[in-house]
Amino acid sequence: MGPLNQPGCPVVIAVDGGGSKTDLAVLSLEGEVVFHARGGGANPQTVGLDASVAVIRALAAGALAAIGNRPLLQTSVYLAGMDLPVEIEEFSSAIAEDAWAGGADGRRAVVDNDLFALLRAGTDSPNAVAVVCGTGINAVGVSADGRTARFPALGLLSGDWGGGGDLGAAALWHAARSEDGRGPRTSLAELIPAAYNLDSVREVIEAIHLGRIPARSVADLTPVLFTASSAGDDVAASVVDRQADEIVVLAVTALRRLDLLNAPVPVVLGGGVLAANDSRLLTRIGLGLEEQAPNAHLHLVTAPPIVGAGLLALEAAGVEAGAMARARAALECT
Repeated sequence: MGPLNQPGCPVVIAVDGGGSKTDLAVLSLEGEVVFHARGGGANPQTVGLDASVAVIRALAAGALAAIGNRPLLQTSVYLAGMDLPVEIEEFSSAIAEDAWAGGADGRRAVVDNDLFALLRAGTDSPNAVAVVCGTGINAVGVSADGRTARFPALGLLSGDWGGGGDLGAAALWHAARSEDGRGPRTSLAELIPAAYNLDSVREVIEAIHLGRIPARSVADLTPVLFTASSAGDDVAASVVDRQADEIVVLAVTALRRLDLLNAPVPVVLGGGVLAANDSRLLTRIGLGLEEQAPNAHLHLVTAPPIVGAGLLALEAAGVEAGAMARARAALECT
């Protein structure tokens, strides 16, 4: 055991929580991963505030045991569902008295949207935009002068469309209309029942309606949509194109709001839908961005989101660049 692992060496805690899983990492100031654990989803909008806190507290118990008597300098928590200031404050208040949720100098834990972790995983540029497209869709932009561009990201209620939930619903919608004759013919009418091991779209709809198939499973139909689109299905391709256009709109709007539309700014892309690396989706995003923000450049992030959370926690603790590079390499292997 090297000297960096000895009791007394300061550490930071980083948390990244999404809809399906939550990662917590303890990092030394030299960039070592002292402890890592994974739990269930911790998005407060889907599991509730109390359940979200409980997931992270369970992980933090292991972290505290790993830390022992080492000084905790910083705790940084980045969660899906932290879309409104009131949501951030409610979560911060809920963990305010927890031993793992503060630094040695009494500072409160940093709590914010997981988009900031994605952004940091993709770039350290002071001017940047990130768009996440996973189960849902959201974006954030930052500028060197400290301004941010954010969106409520509450689905149709706040003008959003996209992510696995909307893509799967659109695919099923078109499949239903294809099967019963209300819409154009699409191979989705065969591919979607096959994905459920059923014989017809009607059977799929009935099973979801009656609760025999979880409604949330519709969000898992994105790969079926991409398969149909790649095979030349015009209906499926139109849905993929709509998703690409929504991603471009979010990125361009964030750039415009920060007066960065003509600047050489990285646009970081992440989330499960984008990580699928669908050629049509990414090509259309690139063309749309080139037309409206010609100096921006795309960067697709496939590293675990905990990478960005860890780097932000270390930055807040004032860690030097070499340690940051070691931390990135270590966290990418978690």
